[in-house]
Amino acid sequence: MRKVTRFFWFCSGAHIDTLKKYPIEHNKYVGIGATIFFTALFAALSGGYAMYFVFSGNPLAVVFAILFGLIWGTAIFNMDRYIVSSINKQGTTSQQILQASPRILLAIMIGIVISRPLELKIFDKEIREKLKLAYMKGQHSKIDTLQKTYNQKYGMEMNRMVDLKKERDSLTKDINRSRYELNQEVFGDKTNQTSGVVGYGTYAKQKAGVLQEKQDRLKIVMDELNRMDQYLGDRKNYEGLNSTRLFTDKQLDSLTNIAGFADRNWALGQLSYNTNGTRDLDTYMAQSFIGYLFILFECLPVFVKLMSPTGPYDVAISKLAEANLHLAEKEKERDIEVTDKVYDHHLDTDVEQRKKLITGQSEYDLGRHSYE
Repeated sequence: MRKVTRFFWFCSGAHIDTLKKYPIEHNKYVGIGATIFFTALFAALSGGYAMYFVFSGNPLAVVFAILFGLIWGTAIFNMDRYIVSSINKQGTTSQQILQASPRILLAIMIGIVISRPLELKIFDKEIREKLKLAYMKGQHSKIDTLQKTYNQKYGMEMNRMVDLKKERDSLTKDINRSRYELNQEVFGDKTNQTSGVVGYGTYAKQKAGVLQEKQDRLKIVMDELNRMDQYLGDRKNYEGLNSTRLFTDKQLDSLTNIAGFADRNWALGQLSYNTNGTRDLDTYMAQSFIGYLFILFECLPVFVKLMSPTGPYDVAISKLAEANLHLAEKEKERDIEVTDKVYDHHLDTDVEQRKKLITGQSEYDLGRHSYE
């Protein structure tokens, strides 16, 4: 427990040697340090989960997720630790709030960033269903667009094919009727359209000729129809109509498994809306409360530090800071004095050396004159 306590003290950014002297403050800083630690832990999980989807499909996705999660969690831990430890408890309440305002805003931003990836995991099942509907709707739209473009580009050919089909159907009916009348004429059945004479006579030959003309025309129409059908089929392949199909359940599952962070984030935002575009209040409140929870959790160490009264540890830290500042000023003054003394010493040394040089030169000149 001592190791755990010291670890949470370290997480809170407290000066451990000073904090040891005030047992009444121990639990407060254990709580602050634990909150900072678990916030960093959630940040690591959140960042790792987000990075896992960024590299989804890559064999090293897990490695990248773990590495980024550790880096992100350490960064959040260091930032929270600095935010809490930098709040000065010696000022008035207004001064403390003013001092903590930028830190609270930063904590809110961190809470939002942390909560989003975790919301993606919490609503994973609903996000998958929303993505499946979106992918199916998108595929429908794609097929409709391709069909519309195809109809616009090849409208004349399609109209021609419709006319050929109508003519084929009409010729088929006429041929069946003409063949039936020809049989009646040959067998001598008396009707309004036959002569009633048995045998292959003049009227039968005329009806056979008309039948043959219709059959020849039907053959031409069928050849033209087959040619148009082949052409339009090739155009469908070229435009992608034949290869574009609605997704199967297996394909939809595969698509949702490899969906990226942007698609999942979009789907999460769409969960709070119904199909008719109205707000789904229940889902919206659930998402909002999860985000607010993490924001509160991130701001909690700052709030605890602000709400807690000034304790003996805060007074001791303030005095220690003043003492260190005073000591630093003394050391600075001492360094200046030492520098001045060294400078004066070098200056005196230079003067003495110059005097010696002048004296030595004078003695040399005097000796030379004596010799001369």
